Amino acid sequence: MQPSAAASDPAPAPVSAPQYDERLTAPRSWWLMAALVGVSGALIMLPLGTLPMLGGLILAGALAAMAVSSYGSARIRVVAGSLVAGDARIPVSALGEPEVLDAEEARAWRTHKADTRAFMLLRGYVPEAVRVEVVDPADPTPYLYLSSRDPKALAAALTAVRGREQA
Repeated sequence: MQPSAAASDPAPAPVSAPQYDERLTAPRSWWLMAALVGVSGALIMLPLGTLPMLGGLILAGALAAMAVSSYGSARIRVVAGSLVAGDARIPVSALGEPEVLDAEEARAWRTHKADTRAFMLLRGYVPEAVRVEVVDPADPTPYLYLSSRDPKALAAALTAVRGREQA
C-alpha cells in the first residue's frame, strides 16, 4: 500500500481564513412546514395502520427536511482572493465595485431590471442583496446578484480584497 499524497507532503499549504462567510439558511417557518409535510404523510398512511403511518411520517418528514436543508445550504464566501457563491467561483480581480442594494432596489434587480445573463444567487426570504459588475471581458456574465443578510459586510470584504490585490 502506498501512502497518499497528503501523507507524503511534509507541510501542506496553509488555507487562508475567509474574509467573509455567510450561509443563506432557510427561515424557521420553512422547518415548520417540513414538519407539517411529515404529519401529512402520516395522515395519508393512517388508514393502512400504525406502522405505515409511522413510515409515512418519517419518509415525508425526512424528504421535506432534506429539501429545506438543501435549499438553505447556499454559501457566499470571500476567500483566497476569490468570491465563492454557491457553486460559482470568480476571482475578485474580475469584479467591479460592489453595490449594496436595499430591499426595494434588490426587488427591482430581481424583476424588471434583471439581465438573463446575470449570475443570481437569490433567496426570496432574504430582502437585501449585493450587485457586483463583472469586468472580465472574456466573461459574458454582466453582473452577480447575491442575496445577503449583511450586504455591507460582503461589499466591504470584496472592496478590501480588491484593494489588497491592486496594491
